[in-house]
Amino acid sequence: MSKTFSSSTIIPLIEFGHLHFGENKVQEAVNKWPELILKNKDLKLHMIGKLQSNKVKDAVKLFDYIHSVDSIKLAKKISEEQKKINKNIKIFIQINIGNEIQKNGLRPEELKKFYSQCVNEFNLNIIGLMCIPPQTGNMSNYFNKMLELRNSVGLKDLSMGMSNDYLEAANCGASFLRIGSNIFGERN
Repeated sequence: MSKTFSSSTIIPLIEFGHLHFGENKVQEAVNKWPELILKNKDLKLHMIGKLQSNKVKDAVKLFDYIHSVDSIKLAKKISEEQKKINKNIKIFIQINIGNEIQKNGLRPEELKKFYSQCVNEFNLNIIGLMCIPPQTGNMSNYFNKMLELRNSVGLKDLSMGMSNDYLEAANCGASFLRIGSNIFGERN
């Protein structure tokens, strides 16, 4: 997660061979990444944060992955924008695994119907599930529940685990880890 960090902080990682980077805000990414991508065609950009429908057009142009799809409105808008530019973004459905009112994401019981709509109605390339679990309790319980949900719809990937819990997430099947502060240091 390179959010809030400048290009000058990111370039050494690119030179070292790191190719996947995450951002939380579309506007920050639009200001930071186009020039870097022109110079490094192998870079892959991940939209991790909440994606507002009025930012979908810019997001579809710039990002290779969107980790935070959690509504029919958003799924439909992504589908429409992809068709306009003939792009097929890799998408994660965000699950609110702890049923926390302050967090985005589908309730686990909504997954199967939502997944079916995304694939059958909107022709989205759903590759996995994403969660940001509560920071209390046994993280492995949440991560294992995500693994069960992923398997229930036959997906391959799980986007879960951050700097403070990535080892547990990896042990529970995470294929995409969202590590920022352990790489870049603490944010201001």
